[in-house]
Amino acid sequence: MGLLRTILIIVLVYYGIKVLSRIFAPFLIKYAAKKAEKQFGEQFGQFQGKQQEEKPLRKGEVTIDKMPDTKTSNKDIGDYVDYEEIE
Repeated sequence: MGLLRTILIIVLVYYGIKVLSRIFAPFLIKYAAKKAEKQFGEQFGQFQGKQQEEKPLRKGEVTIDKMPDTKTSNKDIGDYVDYEEIE
């Protein structure tokens, strides 16, 4: 009798969780989506704030935010050897 009762309790708990998850899953997903939207909005707002803090440029004025990486070539690697294919 005890084994049957334990199996019945396990089955009822399983189906209870299954039903409750179907009821509360949409609310949890909406909550997570709103929280993510708020976090992304705050990050975007911080980015926009940085853009607005910079002084406005006059017409025709150019600024460079980052210097490009200088590409150095090592000329001491070796010699170029031209070859022909032999058939």
